Amino acid sequence: MENISIQRVTSGDIHRLQEIGRQTFSETFAEVNTAEDMEKYLQESFSSEKLSEELHDRNSEFYFAAVDDHIIGYLKLNFGASQTELKDCKALEIERIYVLREFHGKKVGQLLYEKAIQVAKQMNVDYIWLGVWEENPRAIKFYKKNGFVAFDKHIFKLGNDEQTDIMMKLQLEKH
Repeated sequence: MENISIQRVTSGDIHRLQEIGRQTFSETFAEVNTAEDMEKYLQESFSSEKLSEELHDRNSEFYFAAVDDHIIGYLKLNFGASQTELKDCKALEIERIYVLREFHGKKVGQLLYEKAIQVAKQMNVDYIWLGVWEENPRAIKFYKKNGFVAFDKHIFKLGNDEQTDIMMKLQLEKH
């Protein structure tokens, strides 16, 4: 595959982040959710205001995966008080890894995941955790392959639909 670069997203990239976020989320979930729930979620979660707030949060980081200047996926990490749930200062949350459908199976998600591991090691956290929709077997398989184990469940609200996420954790080796 072409040379894929991983680069930190800056506040000047907000529109590109909005575009890739909406497109990848739609590609992943539009077929299995109502149009109304998808539209509500996309409007709320990928509004310029919300993304700007998240990009300026010092406890969150976004990274693009790109081929040349074409954004093909992204990663969102949270730590400290910005984690969506656990808020453990010795943990890092992967809130999102999304890749354009045409690049599935080309190791883009793996490269974004490896960036998350690199950041976690730099921060010296004990573990990484995430929530993954129980109806997303592709993502569950990906995380299991990378050593994550299920430890709990929580509710994720997509529009007006309450869905169950499996919470998964990866304990990091201390050297």
